[in-house]
Amino acid sequence: MTTRSDQKEIRRKQILTAALDLLIQKGFAGTKISDIANAVGMSVGLLFHYFDSKERIYEELVQMGFAKSQSMMTANRAEPLAFFENMAELILDQAGNDPFSAKMFVLMSQAAANDFLPEEIRNHLKGDVIRKSAKIIRAGQSDGTIRKGDPLALSVAFWAAIQGICQVIALDADLPCPDSSWVVDILRNKKTGG
Repeated sequence: MTTRSDQKEIRRKQILTAALDLLIQKGFAGTKISDIANAVGMSVGLLFHYFDSKERIYEELVQMGFAKSQSMMTANRAEPLAFFENMAELILDQAGNDPFSAKMFVLMSQAAANDFLPEEIRNHLKGDVIRKSAKIIRAGQSDGTIRKGDPLALSVAFWAAIQGICQVIALDADLPCPDSSWVVDILRNKKTGG
């Protein structure tokens, strides 16, 4: 038997899922609170019992994505190439099995341009992951598992490929998700078999 708090949490998740779809399709400015309410079959007044504004819904979604991103970036990085293999598998396997993950990735890239978000989150979204990944790439270049080249540019290539795939999957979940190893091959030093 579900409790009242369980039902409220289920409803909150429904609101967040519907809002995510609308936000990536219409953008923040194009999405109205009434659109979100209509998508979950409730009145705007009832929706305000869960979230006091469209901005609050958006902030919660971005916070969810930010927390997930932070935890992924602090994962064990003992072997640089293995770090990128794990990241690609985690993101693309989730995107292929659950479009919610791909949609969150798309929302996070769009969120970098929204000034009302906290500065820490905006900085993270505007390239912090790319810069942190470049340091890992340098380590992989030193151990011979990652190809030569500008580490920052390689990081951009890797993350842009992930972003592009997530965008395609988010917009059409019926399309197949590419194999994660194809994306990792952007970084892999094929001369050493890394």
